[in-house]
Amino acid sequence: MRDPTAEPPPAAPLPASSAPPAATDLATLRARIDTLDDALHDLLMRRADLVAEMAGGRAKGGGAIFRPGREAAILRRLLARNRGALRRTVVLRVWREIIAASLAQQGPFSVAVAPGEALAGLARGHFGGLTPLRPHPTPCLALAALERGEASLAVLPVPREEEPAEAAWWTRMQAPRLQVVAALPFLAAGAAPGACVVAALPPEPTGRDHSLLRLVPVPGQPRDHAVAALGAALEAAGLPPLALLWREQPEPAMLAVVEGFLEAGDPRLAALPFPHLQILGAYAEPEPEE
Repeated sequence: MRDPTAEPPPAAPLPASSAPPAATDLATLRARIDTLDDALHDLLMRRADLVAEMAGGRAKGGGAIFRPGREAAILRRLLARNRGALRRTVVLRVWREIIAASLAQQGPFSVAVAPGEALAGLARGHFGGLTPLRPHPTPCLALAALERGEASLAVLPVPREEEPAEAAWWTRMQAPRLQVVAALPFLAAGAAPGACVVAALPPEPTGRDHSLLRLVPVPGQPRDHAVAALGAALEAAGLPPLALLWREQPEPAMLAVVEGFLEAGDPRLAALPFPHLQILGAYAEPEPEE
């Protein structure tokens, strides 16, 4: 039996893999992080100076400050080169704040937002923590604020079959003056987008896009027949439909979301047997989360 007055045996040393780093090692790592923080700050200041230079040139020559296609290209390039422990969601959040700060540098910029915490969260996550959000009681009122020039753009719910009439903003949108130019969120886990971004500017192709079409059905056609005919016509024209919607009120209207980027004069549109057809815009296909 061990003598209770004897000194306890020394504890076995921790394996090298689980031993905490020495204080000097932590100090070295923290110093390296501080150096990187300074370098990142220097680069951000240089970027802001370049944006200020661009803003000065744009003030003389005009041009839109909001370029959703350009933003999508930036984010896709960064996500494609991302490596190591840095998560894609972190890359997106950091650069969305950087892009939002750049927009604020170039002139007044605000967002009209339809009601709902989910939409406000999508708008805030995409356009940054400091961009003014202007909430409105209905999607159509948010769209009207954009039409009056009270906001730079509007964040509206993605059209859905079961939406009430006051939420069906796509039936009232004044195309082509207003267009869908982006969808939120940009990173999505295979689900459909939750919001559309509408602005008074044309969308830009990004290489992987979805387009929206508004159509007036042939008078007297039953709903199911009209939707089936639209789907078949789009397939035959080489425009595979991703979603098809029908609205009965205030007037019969159909919405199609199709693969690819559509512009006026696209020969595929001429092949569609619908007398009243409008392009409502396009948005960059969302990227996978991880």
